[in-house]
Amino acid sequence: MMHDYTDNDIQQFGQDSLAKDRLFVTALARGLELLRCFSPGERYLGVTELSRRTGIPKPSASRLAGTLAKLGYLNLSPSLGKYSLGPGVLSLGYAMLSNIDIRLVARPAMQELAEYSRASVSIGVCDRLSMVYVETVRSSAPIGTRRGVGSRLPLAPTALGRAYLAGLPGQERDFLMNRLSLHNERDWPRLRVGIEQGLRDYAERGFCISVSEWERDVSAVGVPFVDADGRLMAFSCGGAAFLLTRDRLENDIGPRLVSLVQHISGVGRI
Repeated sequence: MMHDYTDNDIQQFGQDSLAKDRLFVTALARGLELLRCFSPGERYLGVTELSRRTGIPKPSASRLAGTLAKLGYLNLSPSLGKYSLGPGVLSLGYAMLSNIDIRLVARPAMQELAEYSRASVSIGVCDRLSMVYVETVRSSAPIGTRRGVGSRLPLAPTALGRAYLAGLPGQERDFLMNRLSLHNERDWPRLRVGIEQGLRDYAERGFCISVSEWERDVSAVGVPFVDADGRLMAFSCGGAAFLLTRDRLENDIGPRLVSLVQHISGVGRI
């Protein structure tokens, strides 16, 4: 398994340095970095802001944005003089999601656990130093988290991220842990303690726990999963902390999530 370069790699070492990698194309990387600048609730960005966020010189950022607009990955608003994401990005995202077969296989069992726990059950994949939901189902209860597909969660303090780290081979985990330490220097001692506890939980129980560590009112449990193509991802069940107490996560929801993943592993390989 090979990890992509993280935000911290690009910021710390620079794209010129990474260009020594024969598989790294600097111009392409810069264009993709522009697309990564957009986030939910932030529809329009101008060239100045794109340049500031990526560190790409403004003239280059302008040419890259213009190229991406001509290819349909960005839209230019003539009245604002700013860019927004175009339909080309959506088509790529949809193609990626439609090729994750396990989403369809897992959804009925995920919905059953969500209703039982009065929480949300999700599947996440790693993207740099974050986990991204590729599937999520919520209970019909009027409580719980409301994040949908495409939502990003930090790797270190969440049960989903810790489960992903627990599923990695040692060398791959060390690589990501190093990146995390560089990206979170001030908080790293606290985050490392939580990750190490998550690894112990996984070794002893088969799942990782996060109780009010990322968001005060949210607790969750996570389990790693490898699909038929060898792709590592993670399942999580998370919701209101007053419902998902540590005792319930350890003795009820965690074991149920482990059983769900074991069942899905068998079904997905038939």
